[in-house]
Order: sequence, then structure tokens, then C-alpha cells
Amino acid sequence: MSAASDLSVSLRDFSANVRAEGRSLVLVLSGNADMAAKDSLDSLLPRMHAEALRIGVAEVQVDFRNLEFMNSSCFKSFVSWISEIGELERSKEYKIRLLSNAEMHWQRRSLHALRCFAVDLISVES
Repeated sequence: MSAASDLSVSLRDFSANVRAEGRSLVLVLSGNADMAAKDSLDSLLPRMHAEALRIGVAEVQVDFRNLEFMNSSCFKSFVSWISEIGELERSKEYKIRLLSNAEMHWQRRSLHALRCFAVDLISVES
């Protein structure tokens, strides 16, 4: 994988780190994904996507369990990433598994709504 600093974000109230695990990439989010995090997320997701394609992953897991809040602008970043995957040739597509915290009700509603953009590619687990 490229340098870890290329696939991580560390802000005062938000962090995002990508690591490889077997044939998967794992994106761990924590803190608050608000307007202060949007530009970083807009930059990180395409780099992660490029890395997923480069190494030919079968799946990207996105761990939301320690994310307290995500605003609509940051959700739009995820919708853009999902759209990119949906435009790939089938042989290059990879699955997305969203890991949620059942105690955070906003995650259940929001992540299931996000799944609607690509039901064949996205699963949600709590």
C-alpha cells in the first residue's frame, strides 16, 4: 500500500484511517464528520478507491462504530465514491461493508439510506 499518511486524516474532531487486511481495505472513522472534515474526506475517498483498484480488493469495510456524527455534505462524499464503483466494469467492482454502532440510531437510518444507492454492492452490519 502507499504510505499510510496518504490514506489517513487526523483533524481535531475527526479521524479516518485506511489499512489493508487480506483482500480488503478497512476505513475506520471516528469523531465528527462535519464541514471541517468534508474536504479531507473528499480527498481521502478517491485515494482509497484508487488503492482498492490498484491492489484488486474484494471488499472495502467502512467502520462507522466510533463516528458520533456525519453531516449531509460528508454523506455526499460517500455517494460520489459509491457512484464511482457503480461505473466500473463488473470485473473491477468491489463490495462495501458498512459497520455501524447499533446504539447510534442515526447510523442505522443513514447507513441503510446510503445502501439504497447500490444494494448489490453494499451491506450494513451492526
